[in-house]
Amino acid sequence: MSIAENVKQVKENMAAAARRCGREPDSILLCAATKMNDAEKVREAIAAGVDICGENRVQELTEKLEQGAYSGCPLHFIGHLQKNKVKYIVGRVSLIHSADSLELIEVIDKRAAALGLMQDILLEVNIGGEAAKSGFAPGELWEVVPRMSDFPAVRVRGLMAIPPICENMEENRPYFRAMKQLFIDIGAKKYDNIFMDFLSMGMSSDYEAAIEEGANIVRVGTGIFGERRYAPK
Repeated sequence: MSIAENVKQVKENMAAAARRCGREPDSILLCAATKMNDAEKVREAIAAGVDICGENRVQELTEKLEQGAYSGCPLHFIGHLQKNKVKYIVGRVSLIHSADSLELIEVIDKRAAALGLMQDILLEVNIGGEAAKSGFAPGELWEVVPRMSDFPAVRVRGLMAIPPICENMEENRPYFRAMKQLFIDIGAKKYDNIFMDFLSMGMSSDYEAAIEEGANIVRVGTGIFGERRYAPK
């Protein structure tokens, strides 16, 4: 299937999942995870109607920006962000999904302040408690969110999570439900500089379950572009 056909199918699946849980399909955004896909393929995905392009790697993002790959589409950064790469990202993307530590947020804030702009971020939550993954522990968020007023050039727009890898999307529902509850609970507290607008969770293998459990941004790569081809080691 072509990229356009894949986007059409993903959008149809998203709409069906939304209707199953009584939500409006238009309230959920499709973020095309563009890692390892060249500028031409990114343009095809945009033309097919994806809502957002999400890049995982700083170098790829920089190269594709220079090629005009994301023209006409909001650009998000969805991968792990190292502190020494913040200067290449702040002000170039509308949303950073992977703010995973106070140290990183401080660096983002300083860079955004130096540029005279406000950088929107999501707090990444390590919802599965996996040692190999970054992100705040769920309980740690209650110490983190009150501190966001200390970073005036950063605006928290919601939460992001990558649950454990599973073979059946049903296995991740408990994690998605836990994220939705965190999203609701934090939003109810009315912290300064915290806006619970976006809940980013769900990828190619489980985005329908994520939508049914409350996601309003899903990040789909393989489902749009096909399997990634990694170079042999």
